Amino acid sequence: MKKQFVTVVLAALIALPAARAQAPQVLGKSHAMQHIEVKDKYLLLPVQEKEEIATIRVLSAGNEVQKLNVRLAVDKVDYYVPFSIERFGNKDLLLDIVFHGDRRFTGAMKDFVCWKEMKQSADFDTTNREHFRPLYHHTPQYGWMNDPNGMFYKDGVYHLYYQYNPYGSQWENMTWGHSTSKDLIHWEAQPLAIEPDGLGAIFSGSCVVDEKNDRVVAMFTSAGQSQVQSVAISKDGGMTFEKYAQNPVLVSTEEDFRDPKVFWNADIQKWNVILAVGQEMRIYSSDNLTDWHYESSFGRELGCHDGVWECPDLVKLPVRGTDKQKWLLICNINPGGPFGGSATQYFVGDFDGHKFTCEHKDTRWMDYGKDHYATVTFDNAPDGRCIALAWMSNWQYANQVPTKQFRSANSVPRDLDLFEHNGQTYCGVTPSKELLGLRGKVTNKLSQTCEIVVDVKGSTEIVLSNPIGEQVVLSYDAAEGTFSMDRTRSYASFSEAFPCVTTAPVYGSVRQLRLFIDRCSIEAFDADGRMAMTNLVFPQEPYNNIKVKGGAKLTIYSIDK
Repeated sequence: MKKQFVTVVLAALIALPAARAQAPQVLGKSHAMQHIEVKDKYLLLPVQEKEEIATIRVLSAGNEVQKLNVRLAVDKVDYYVPFSIERFGNKDLLLDIVFHGDRRFTGAMKDFVCWKEMKQSADFDTTNREHFRPLYHHTPQYGWMNDPNGMFYKDGVYHLYYQYNPYGSQWENMTWGHSTSKDLIHWEAQPLAIEPDGLGAIFSGSCVVDEKNDRVVAMFTSAGQSQVQSVAISKDGGMTFEKYAQNPVLVSTEEDFRDPKVFWNADIQKWNVILAVGQEMRIYSSDNLTDWHYESSFGRELGCHDGVWECPDLVKLPVRGTDKQKWLLICNINPGGPFGGSATQYFVGDFDGHKFTCEHKDTRWMDYGKDHYATVTFDNAPDGRCIALAWMSNWQYANQVPTKQFRSANSVPRDLDLFEHNGQTYCGVTPSKELLGLRGKVTNKLSQTCEIVVDVKGSTEIVLSNPIGEQVVLSYDAAEGTFSMDRTRSYASFSEAFPCVTTAPVYGSVRQLRLFIDRCSIEAFDADGRMAMTNLVFPQEPYNNIKVKGGAKLTIYSIDK
C-alpha cells in the first residue's frame, strides 16, 4: 500500500532529543495529573497492550478539549501512538488521567514507565515493522481498524473511511480514518476525517455524492449515552467535513440503533437510508438528507438472529443472463456466522422505496470464510458497478491477532451481482477487475504474495505448507458441490477460536478457482463468481510449497505492486 511516510524514528531510534513530559502529580490510587508544556507537534504516548484502559481528559486553560482512552504502559512499552498537541496552539495542557486497572497488580503509580517514556516529537514514524502486514490489501498505517465506512467514488478517486482507533491497536476511541485510491489497490493515507464530539464516538455510517448540491454528505452513528444518527457535509470532495449544526437527525429508544447506509433511489426520486436496529433493519426516506420519514422494518422472521444485526446495505443489481433486476439487502451479524463469530448474510428480493420484500426463506452467506465482515459498497461507483469491501477479521479474535503496529486489513475489492441457480437467485461475488493489474510474471514458485489460478477438472485438493509443518488445505468436492478451507494447522496460539474448517456451497460445477495469497490471508473465489471464501492465516514462515491432488492445473502469478 502506498503510504505517506514520515522521516523520524520512534523512541530509542529518534536521533534528536525529544521533549519529555514533566513528572506526574499522583493524586490517589488511580488518579494522576500531568502538565505538558507544548513544544512540538506530537505527544508520543507509550502503550502496553496487556494493561487496562486509562482515561485521559485533555485540559487547556481548565477546559476539556479532548478525551481519549489509552492503555498507558506500566512496566513495558509495546509501541507508541501519536497524539497531536500542536492543534491546541502554544497553550500548555493538563492531562487528567484515571487508570482503571487493579493497582494491586501493577505497583506504585509513580513508578509507571509511561511517565519516563511519554515525550514530544516533530514527527511520527510509520515505516512498516510488521511481518504480517499485507502487501496489496488496505491497512491503516498504525492503530486499530474495523468496519469500512462511507465509501464513495468521485472525480477519479475512491474514498475509503473506516472505524479507527488512532491511540492503540485494539478497539477504542472510534473515529473515521480515511484513505484514497485511484485503482482500489494502491491506497494513500489521509488525515482523520470525522472525530468524536459531545454526542459520542463516531461509529459506522456511509457517504453519498449529492451532485445536485455539489457536496458529499456523511451520515454516521454518534455513540454516546444513546446511539443516534448524525450528518456531516464536505465541500472539498470528502477531504474535510463540517458537522451539521442540528445533529442528531434521527433518534430511537432502541439500544442498538446504528450504521446508516444512505443511497439515492432513482425509482422514487428520494434518498433512502437503511439502519440496523437490534434484530431488524429499518428503512427511512428523505428529500434533503436531514429530515427523515420512517417507511418500514424488515427481517424479524427471516435470516440468522444469533447475534446483533449490523452494517446494512441495500442495492439494486442485474441478474446475469437476463434483463431482470432485483434488490440485494446486505446484513452483517455478530455473532452468528456459519463458523462462529461475525459474518455477512444477505437477502434477495424487491424494494419499492418503502418496503423490502424477500423472496426466499433460507439463510444465505455472502462469503463462507471466517474473516469477512461489515461488508458495504461504494456509492457512485463508475460504470454502474457495485463494488464491495469487507473487514478481513472476526470479532472472536480481532483484538488478539499477532500484530502490534496495526490491526486488521480490508478484503480485496469485489464486484457484486446476482445469478440464478435451480430457480433461485443468489449473490454473485467476483474479484474486481483492478486485481488483474497486480499480476506479474508466471512463476513455478509459491510465495507469500501471489495469485494462483486453478483450472479444475473434478475434485481437487491443494495443500500450501512451510518447512515447520504449518499448512492450509483447500478442497473442491465435485460430487458434494462444496469448497472448503482447512486452517487447523495454521499458527493459532493467540485464540482457541481461530483453528477451523470452513465449507461453502458452489452452486454448480467449478471450472476455475482464483486464490489470492497475501502475508496473512487467503481469499478463494470461483472464477464464475458463485463462491467466495476469506480466511486469515498467520504462517510463522511463508508457505513455500504447494501440492495438488486431482486433475487440476495451476498457474502462479507473482504480485507486481
